[in-house]
This record gives sequence, C-alpha cells and structure tokens, in this order.
Amino acid sequence: MEKYFSKTTDEALKNFDVTLSGLTSTRASEILNTVGENILNEKEKKSIFSVFVEQFKDLLVIILIIAAIISAMTGNMESTFVIIAVIILNAILGTIQYVKAEQSLDSLKALSAPNAKVIRDGVKIEIPSKDVVPGDILILEAGDLVVADGRILENFSLKVNESSLTGESESVDKFSEVIDKDEVALGDQKNMVFSSSLVTYGRATVLVTNTGMNTELGKIASLMESTQEKTTPLQASLNDFSKKLAIAIMGICVIVFGLSIYRGTDILDSLMFAVALAVAAIPEALSSIVTIVLAIGTQSMAKENAIIKKLKAVEGLGCVSVICSDKTGTLTQNKMTVKKIFVDNKLIDANKIDTDNSDVSFLLTSSVLCNDSTSIDGNEIGDPTEVALVNLAHKYSINEIECRNTHERLKEIPFDSDRKLMSTLHNIDGKNIMITKGALDVLLDRVTSIKTSNGTNAFTNNDKININNTNRELSSQGLRVLAFAYKELTEDRELSLEDEDNFTFLGLISMIDPPREESKAAVSDCIKASIKPIMITGDHKITASAIAKEIGILQDGDLAVEGLELDKMSDAELNSKLKHISVYARVSPEHKIRIVEAWQNKGKIVAMTGDGVNDAPALKQADIGIAMGITGTEVSKDAASMILTDDNFATIVKSVTNGRNIYANIKNSIKFLLSGNMSGILAVLYSSLLALPVPFAAVHLLFINLLTDSLPAIAIGMEKSKRDVLKDKPRDANESILTKDFITDICLQGLLIGIFTMTSYHIGLATGNHGIAMTMAFSTLCLARLFHGFNCRGKKSIFALGVFSNKFSWIAFISGVILINAVLLIPVLQGLFEITPLTTNEMLLIHLLAFIPTLIIQLVKVVRGFIETKNETVNPNNIDNDKTKAHAA
Repeated sequence: MEKYFSKTTDEALKNFDVTLSGLTSTRASEILNTVGENILNEKEKKSIFSVFVEQFKDLLVIILIIAAIISAMTGNMESTFVIIAVIILNAILGTIQYVKAEQSLDSLKALSAPNAKVIRDGVKIEIPSKDVVPGDILILEAGDLVVADGRILENFSLKVNESSLTGESESVDKFSEVIDKDEVALGDQKNMVFSSSLVTYGRATVLVTNTGMNTELGKIASLMESTQEKTTPLQASLNDFSKKLAIAIMGICVIVFGLSIYRGTDILDSLMFAVALAVAAIPEALSSIVTIVLAIGTQSMAKENAIIKKLKAVEGLGCVSVICSDKTGTLTQNKMTVKKIFVDNKLIDANKIDTDNSDVSFLLTSSVLCNDSTSIDGNEIGDPTEVALVNLAHKYSINEIECRNTHERLKEIPFDSDRKLMSTLHNIDGKNIMITKGALDVLLDRVTSIKTSNGTNAFTNNDKININNTNRELSSQGLRVLAFAYKELTEDRELSLEDEDNFTFLGLISMIDPPREESKAAVSDCIKASIKPIMITGDHKITASAIAKEIGILQDGDLAVEGLELDKMSDAELNSKLKHISVYARVSPEHKIRIVEAWQNKGKIVAMTGDGVNDAPALKQADIGIAMGITGTEVSKDAASMILTDDNFATIVKSVTNGRNIYANIKNSIKFLLSGNMSGILAVLYSSLLALPVPFAAVHLLFINLLTDSLPAIAIGMEKSKRDVLKDKPRDANESILTKDFITDICLQGLLIGIFTMTSYHIGLATGNHGIAMTMAFSTLCLARLFHGFNCRGKKSIFALGVFSNKFSWIAFISGVILINAVLLIPVLQGLFEITPLTTNEMLLIHLLAFIPTLIIQLVKVVRGFIETKNETVNPNNIDNDKTKAHAA
C-alpha cells in the first residue's frame, strides 16, 4: 500500500492524475465503477434457521433425540414429549442469543457520514459519502466527520479527534508537510486524515487516497470479519464433559440391556428400560439449568452496572487471568485536568494555589483570556486542553464570562499548528496587553524578560535552564505543558506575526487526563486476584507509563513498549517478554489482536476493555470483550460480550467476582445432577448384577428426573456471591469440570444415596411384595436427592453457608417433598405413577433413610471445616505466602 505521508502534495496529486480543481464528473464515475462505493462490506450472515439447526449439533442432544425416537416407538409418549420440549427450548434460547449478539458491521456502516464536500469540475459540491472516490479533492471544516482516508494538501489550523481509531483523547494538530520516514504509527501520520475521525478545529483541503474497505476503518472491518469468537472455558469443558458422559451412559445402558436379555426379559421391555435409564442418567436439563443460572447471574450483574450480552461469557469472567485495558476513559477520566503550575520560579500543585499572589492570579487570568472554550454548568465546549484551563480558574472563583467581559478581547492571532502559538489582545488596567500561549520550545526563544515576585527582570540563561529542567520534569510525568507569556503594546491595533516576539515569560501550566479515582484500588484488587492488568493505548509512551505507574499497572521491572517496537519483535521475542510488558503505547488494531493472541497462546483467558472503533476487533478476539457504555462507540458495544454502564474499571473486578461465583454455582448444580443420577444408575446396576427384580418402573425414572433435577439445581445456582473468591487464583481454562476431586465427590455421594435407596428396596422386598419394594426405592431416591440439594450448595457445611441464606433451596425442597408425598398418598396419582400404597411405618422409614446420606455428608463437612480453621489459626500466613509465590512465579 502506498505511503502517502512520505509523498509531497505534488507527488500525491500526480499519483491520482488530478489537480486542485478536482476530478471531472466523468472520471469520478469511472473510478466509482472500478473501486466501488465508499462503504464497508457486510459479511454474509447465517439465516435464523441455520443458527437454530446448529443448536442440535451436540452429542448429548443427539443421544436424547435417539432416546426420544425409541421412547415413541415403545409407546412411552410422555417421555418423548418431555425430551423434545427440553431440546427445542434450548435451541430457541441459543438462537435468540445469537441474533442479538451479531451486529458489529451494521454499526460500523452507520459511522459513515451521509454527505461530503468535494471539488468536481472545478466547483465545490456536496455529494453522498458513498460516492466519494480516490482522487477526489475533499473540503473539511470544523464539525465534519471525515468520510475517507486522505493526504492533506492545504492546511488551515486543522485539528482532528482520532480517538475512535487511535485511542488518543486529545485532538491532533495536522500539517501538510512531508513526513520523511519509512514507518510511522497511525497516530503520528499528521499529514493524513482517516475515515470516522472528527474535525474539531480549522479547515483543510484533502486528497482522498483510500475509500471503503481500503481505509483504516475498513481494515478494522476486515479484522472483525476474520476474527473468530473464542469458545468460553465452560463451553469447552461442557463439550468435553458431554462426550465422556455420553460414552459412559451408553456403555452402562448396553450392559443393562444385555443383562435383561440374558435373564429372559422381553426384548422390547429390555430396550424400554435401557432407554428409560439413559433418559434418567443423561441430565437433559443441564443445558437449560446452566442457561438459567447464567441468566440469573446476568440480572444480578446488571444491577452492578455490568450488562452481559452473551450468557456464556459470564462464567468466562471467572477464569480471566489477564485484563488488557484501554487508557482513555477506562482507567482515566477522559477529561484533561491541570496538575501543576510553574510561576515565579516555583512549581505549585494545582490544589494548593494561592491566588493572593499577583503573579499566580495573572497567570490564571491569562489562561482564561487566551482561550476559546467555555464551561458552564457542566456543559463544556471547546478543546479539552483549553477547557482544563477554564476549569482550573473556576476552582479559584474566576468565571470566564465575567473575566472576558471585564477584559474584552480586542484582537487575536488564532492558534496555528505550524507556529504552535495563540495570541489575544486585551485592555488590562488601562494597558494593551497581548497574551500568548503555546509550545515552550517555540515561546522560550522569543522571551526577553521574566515576571517574578521581585518585578520584571531580564531573562537570563539560568532562567532558561531552570524552565527547561522544569519542563522535562513535568513531561517525564506524562504531563502536557503549555507556556504563557505577555507583552505590552503601545496602541490598540491589528496584530501581526511579527508581534509574537520580545515576550515577558509568565509561567507554565501542566495537565493530564488523570486516572479515575477508583482505578488504583481496582488494579490492586486485580493483582490480589492473580490477574495481570495491562494498559493498551494509542497515546504516547511517556503519558501512558505515567498513568500506569500511578495506578499500579507499571511496577518495578515491568516494560512499556510502542507499536513500532512491537512490529520489530518476532513472535518468539514477544513471547519471551510478554509477562514483563505492562504498557503498550501508540498501537494499532492489529497490535491489539496480536497482544491478545499472544496471551491466549500461553493458555490465558484474556479480557479486553475498550470504547473506540479501533478496539472492536480485539474485543471480539478476546475471551471476554468489555465495552464502555457511556463513552463507547456502538461498534465496540456490539463487538463486546459485556458492557460497563458506568465506564468504571472497578466494575470489572465485581464482575470477575460474580463470574467466579456463578461458575462455582454451575459446577455445584452439575455435581447435584450427576451424583443424583449416579445413585439411580448404581441402584439399577446392583439389581441387574444380582438378578433382582428391577427397582424402578420406567415412569419412576422419568418422575425422578423431572421432580428432583430442575428446581433444586436452579436453587443451587442462585447461591449468593462471596467476595472471598478473589483470594483464589483464576481457574485454569483447560481444566475440565471432571476433575479428580469432582468425580470422587460425585461417586461417593452417589454411592451413599444409592446404598440407602437399595436398603429401602430390600426392606420392601422382605414384605414379599415387589410393588412395595419399587415404591420404597423410588420414594427414598426422590427424597434423598431433595435433601442432597442442601449438600451441593457449596464446599462448606450448611451451617457455615447459612441454613436459611438461600431461600430458593428451601422452596425447591418443600415443593419437592409435597409433590412426592402427593404421589404416594393420592389414589389417582398412585395409579398414574405405578405406586403401591405404603403403611405409616414404611412412610416414616423412607423419610429417615432418605435423610441419613445428607446427615453423613454434613458431618464430614463440619469436621473438615473445623480442621481447616484450626490449620489457618496455627499458620495464618500459609495461604497468603503461597499465593504471593504463585503470583511472583
């Protein structure tokens, strides 16, 4: 691609065979037919039907469909309808979520301006922006949205806000001169303008060099088309889990089917029972419960200013180990603020200014007079730098309107990016005073005297050295420095450029876009949670590093690199330095994606925050894309999976806490489902291996699945969030749900419930009535699983968690107990569910046997908790030391 920033204006015009009179209408039409309209291409989207069909491409879902078909063939329509209803519900939910999420390129197209001013056939005309072509001569004025990339031909104090592309908050002063370099970062191509940026000051004539998908904005659109969304850790873990579970269940069902045939049971009845066992063993409600728990979590997070667009991103927050954050508006206030002033050879904090000092008072007054901005009742109009000066004056009771009325502006020389100065003439105390502000390096060479508390003295070399040293000190802190000077004119007359000389130096005012007050605490919380915060910004390295140091991101031994330095690094070199780099400055969208991918290649789950168009591809590439709700563009919001409505970095920490808790709740719900299903499978295997009559009817297994799965599992998923999860390291993204400890708990708890279920079954068999035995086994298993819901609320005992802290667990338990007793006692339901009436003693016995497994599990948890507390009391520093070592490593 041509590097127009390194071409002269004549070379650029010659390249397109055009003059300042513009293209002819005929030539413009030819080019339009060749290169196409100045719009962003839209990727082909999947139809809603194809998205719906894709929801069925899951192994467990396929097995359930097969089970539904077999159930229908064997006449068990109740089971068929239940399975199909659950599968269709999941598919509908997944389709709705997809349709809501995929809108990124629509928002990118909406950024295009409806019209543009160009010169065609030597005449200035206005045309739709889609008809602009390379070679057009574009006229830009303050307030215009730039519609294409272009080389500046004629510049008249043009300032452009490119924050949506570069992330830099300040408007950029443009010029028309050649940049004699081979490689220049996008933010430093000051003789170029780019599509989607906003003209904030001045005007310019521009040669259009690229349109549509060839613009910098178009590159971002291309990146978004090619960027694939990452599978969340829960998705990957559930996919792996589903395959293993399906294989295990199918194997068990084949064994049960074979044993039934071996024992002489009718083939159709054997098949029906094997299918019923498969339906009971497969937690078909798992997907729905995970979705419901995630949805409940999103509602809770919305109350804390975090809107989740993609449900499965919630749990991904729980294992985030790297947060790549934009600087402007995310970690900072996106508002320039004066930090220090230098006057009378003293450096003074902006919060400790003494306006009784006449020199200080004159500097503040001068900063308001030589200024075009206003700030009235929070309504700020003008360049952010000038607004900062007005706000400083407000702080010390100087109103810009009153000040300007008292010292009316008589004449002015507007700011010009070439000379880097602005001058205004006022009548102050009966004298014509010209006040000038601008770049120190330009102004200092024009100073001949200096104002101090001892009067106005000749400007010496020592004064110059002192001021330059102060400027370096302030610049090293990332502060932008403005110099002020003045001179007295003998008469009220028109000002000329020759007047900008022989100044009296007045002082310096330094400012910065300061960190948000809560950023430092939020960064500290990230580090405590073993999460590495990284700043990625389009701003300058010095400014970014200063902010990063202040809030704790850039620590001793950490590195800050610029985009051009990153370009020179090989993947191997970046990989070796990656964990030490905490600040990336002057970066492009491609750089952001490369950084995110580098961390992902290390197996880390990466969250990326951003608010500009330039952030969108990286937001989509990241595991968790986090957009800013207030300052963010629609593109960034659509590309992200999460939006912060308060633009508060601290909200991310709360979201991580919620994400970790939600994952823990989901895992506990899965444990409840699988351990309960395990008990049923073990009971059936036990009876099959010992050649005992089947312990359950097919309708019993279906009832157990419907009654004891959904409500208690959802209740477990609504367990309250606990902040102490931040003390733990992020969960390993590659860690399967089926960890050794998890499987052990499922098997032991399932075995315990299975033992007491079969104990109940044997007591029933002793009566000589198989119907009573089946009813006792069925009711004991149902009740035991309802009690088991309390065990799965968390790792700690119910007493440590709070017996009544989760009201939903009690609602699920009481509802389940009422329903099972209704089935056992109401004659109509007894017939429907193949129940044999039980005696009062047998009813009491099944309730007792069902409660014993929970009693044992809770006693074990109480003892374990006591031992852990005792160990922490003996050596309370162990945990912290371990985590500190882990973080250091």
